[in-house]
Amino acid sequence: MPPEDSVVLVDGPWTHREVTAGGLRFHLAECGPADGPLVLLLHGFPEFWWSWRHQLVALGAAGYRAVAPDLRGYGASDKPPRGYDAYTLSDDVAGLVRALGARDAYVVGHDWGGYLGWVTATLHPRLVRSLAVLSAPHPLRVYAALREPRQLRASSYIAGFQVPRVPEARLRDGDLAVRLLERWGGPGFPDEETARRCQEAMAIPAAAHCSLEYYRWAGRSQARPEGRRFRRVLAAGLTAPVLHLHGADDTCVLTDTVQGSGAWAHGGYELQVLDGLGHFPHQEDPDTVTAALLAHERP
Repeated sequence: MPPEDSVVLVDGPWTHREVTAGGLRFHLAECGPADGPLVLLLHGFPEFWWSWRHQLVALGAAGYRAVAPDLRGYGASDKPPRGYDAYTLSDDVAGLVRALGARDAYVVGHDWGGYLGWVTATLHPRLVRSLAVLSAPHPLRVYAALREPRQLRASSYIAGFQVPRVPEARLRDGDLAVRLLERWGGPGFPDEETARRCQEAMAIPAAAHCSLEYYRWAGRSQARPEGRRFRRVLAAGLTAPVLHLHGADDTCVLTDTVQGSGAWAHGGYELQVLDGLGHFPHQEDPDTVTAALLAHERP
C-alpha cells in the first residue's frame, strides 16, 4: 500500500495545521508566537516541510512566527494536475502570506523554494520583507549557467526528468530520492531518518509526479513565449534585501553558478559560501544557517 499524507505529519515541538490559498489546501508546520513576525520557510526537492525542522524551532524560540508549508504537490498539501508554472507557484506563496493573516513575511527558501523566493519577491514585492535563499541562484543566473558545460553536466538529471512516467516510478518505488540526497549533499548526508522520511514523502500518491512538474514547466517554457515573458519580468530585479547561502561542496548547483545573482538584488545582497557543506546546508549545519538567518532578519 502506498503511504498516506499522514507520513509527513511528524510529531515535534510544532503545530500542524491547514490553510486555504488560491483554492488549494496547504499543510504547514508552525512554531513561535502567533503575533510574531512571519517567517515563511519554503522547502526544495526532493523534500517536504520537515527539512526546516531545526530552523522552525530556533526561529520560533527567537520570537518569530516560523511557518514551513508543504508546497503545491508535496507532502500533505493538495496535488492538483496543473499549476506548476512559476507564476502560479509564486501566487501560492503570496496567498500563504495572506492566508496566515500577515501583511508581509521574511521569506526563506531552499532549492525550488529559493527559486520561488526570488520570483515572489519580484512579482509580489510588498509581501516580501526580506529574502534568504539557500542553494538557489537567481533564476536568470541559472538559465545562463545551463549554457556552461560544468553546470550543464551537473544539471543533466533535469533532462531525465522531462521523460514521462519513468522518473516518477524511480522516485515513488525506487531509491532515486535517497540517491539524489547522497549525490548532492555534503559528507555524511543524509542520515538514516532523513533518507527514510524523504523517500516516504515521495511515495505519497501523486507527489512524485507533481514534484517533477516544476522541472517540466521550467524546461518546456524556455522556448515558448511564456518563458521569454517570464525572463523579461525577472530582469527588473527585486527590492527586498537578499541573503544568499551556498554550500561550497554543492554538486547540484555549482559555486560558479551562484556568482552574479546579486545583479538583480537592488535592495542589498550578501553571499556566504559555507565550506564543507553541500546542497542542503540548513540540514547539514543547522546552527550556522540559523545564526545567519537570525542576523539577516533582525534590524
